[in-house]
Amino acid sequence: MCGRFVVANVGSELVGVLRVDVEAEDLPEPSYNIAPTSEVAIVLDSAKTEPPTRRLEVARWGLVPAWAKDLKIGARAFNARAEELEDKPMFRKALEKRRAVVPASGYYEWKKVGDQKIPHYIHPADESPMFFAGLYEWWKDASKPDDDPDRWVLSFTILTRDSIGRLGSIHDRMPLFIDADHADAWLDPDTDNVRDVLDAAIDAAPAIADELENHVVSKAVGNVRNNSPELIEPVE
Repeated sequence: MCGRFVVANVGSELVGVLRVDVEAEDLPEPSYNIAPTSEVAIVLDSAKTEPPTRRLEVARWGLVPAWAKDLKIGARAFNARAEELEDKPMFRKALEKRRAVVPASGYYEWKKVGDQKIPHYIHPADESPMFFAGLYEWWKDASKPDDDPDRWVLSFTILTRDSIGRLGSIHDRMPLFIDADHADAWLDPDTDNVRDVLDAAIDAAPAIADELENHVVSKAVGNVRNNSPELIEPVE
């Protein structure tokens, strides 16, 4: 799973290799302890333009499908198993047309050691951005008037797959890492063979995972109110 992550940079510095056309004006500030329901910058290709416009947008972490009665459902839909998407009504429609890439600096995972859970920070060795495959949805809050700009909520989920190698010794699941080459096909709303694109990303993810580093960090990361660069520093 992926329940906490880090975004230490914003805007072009974070997503340069993805060739974003338009950046939202209200991008969130850097954060070292992003938790579900937080607002995060995601990359998506808008199908309403020809050709599609690649956008960096602000979204709520935790997918809220269009048929949801309220936002609460998103609190438990922050991850989605890549191998089960077609079988889950919550994710099936988004997989067809609403795919996203979630940029990050790194993420946290907890390793169970005896009766303790030890937090690890996992990140690229060269501190370059990493990208997670995701899905997004738009949800309309029917309780708000049509002219309320907050009536529409953009939300997303991060895909996961089984862990491999060193990451498998920390947790049995990991985010579905995606590189810039696979990101183009993944983001394209006109992609017909979505499962083939997804399977290719799943197959390529272990090579990305092999290049990642990890170290133990302070248990302070377990409290979402803690948010500072010190959280990603190694501890004994």
